[in-house]
Amino acid sequence: MVTHMQGPRPGRRAVLALGAGAVAAALAPAQWAGAAQWAGAARAPDRRLPALSAPGRQFFAGRLRHSTVIQSFAIDERHGHLYALQVVAGGVRLPGETAALSHAERARRGDLCLNRLTLGGADAGHMYLKGFGHGGSIGLEESAGAVTVWTEWDAHPSSGYGRGVCRFRFASGQVLERGSHALGTYRPVPGSTSNFPALDVAHRQLLLRYKREGIPRFALYGLDEFRNGWFAPLADFAQPGAGLGLPFQGMALYGDYAYQILGSGYGAGNPASAGGNTRLYRMDLRSGLVVWQQLDRTAPGLTPREPEGLAVLAGSGAPRLCLGFTEGPAGKRTFRLYDKALS
Repeated sequence: MVTHMQGPRPGRRAVLALGAGAVAAALAPAQWAGAAQWAGAARAPDRRLPALSAPGRQFFAGRLRHSTVIQSFAIDERHGHLYALQVVAGGVRLPGETAALSHAERARRGDLCLNRLTLGGADAGHMYLKGFGHGGSIGLEESAGAVTVWTEWDAHPSSGYGRGVCRFRFASGQVLERGSHALGTYRPVPGSTSNFPALDVAHRQLLLRYKREGIPRFALYGLDEFRNGWFAPLADFAQPGAGLGLPFQGMALYGDYAYQILGSGYGAGNPASAGGNTRLYRMDLRSGLVVWQQLDRTAPGLTPREPEGLAVLAGSGAPRLCLGFTEGPAGKRTFRLYDKALS
């Protein structure tokens, strides 16, 4: 089932002037004959996308502040910085805490470390985000000469996944609590969890991945409307591939298309000899169709080669899709980033 709003968006005052019944009718889910595609049925790669079908090329290798894996990343092309989220490692005691906590406790509480690196891999600062979530996606937006970061927010106490999203200015060394006044906070889908945001600043769009009653979905919003608290989605649809049972590992947004990556690291049931189970999708937001998907063969020699994060580089030349993968033994994880053209 897909909700997809067509045509120009009404102005905020015009929408607020509508009666409650008219608004409900405008947002009512519509049946879509191709809904089975969103269940994850396999489709052959679209040969019109040879660059996206090819393995990516490495452009970054780095290590984060903690030994835990990278969860998601975004790139500030103008200032030459990489921002990356990870769950705080076990044994760390943060300011104001009476004792160090285990990694499992950090994950349950939704405590994250936000890393900033130069594109040469050097440390350029960090923040701690307490009670925010799992770090499944991150967005960046420049504002008044600073960088505004968008993340998951308000971790559910039983799962550690966020029930909303937030934005804040990056300030190295700062520790933010979920109730901090420095946050702009949003609950676009009440009762949901796993709220992951991705931004396309060039086209002023925000993509939200969320779960309600355990079912993962995507919702597309106008970024400016979302910032102002107007949560009428331009499109809302079930996450493709959810029935495959693969972990969701990241998403990105650019223009009329959204991208997602699913998969797990090499191990039992997913041997390196089989090429891995990492699956990459391209979704057309205008029609609600999965227009391309494939098992991605980027960096097959990494160990454990777990996919972690997607982003789009769009600041210069043709846009490129960036894929993240972890490598190295447990407790000493590093990561590598690869890119490929979106054509």
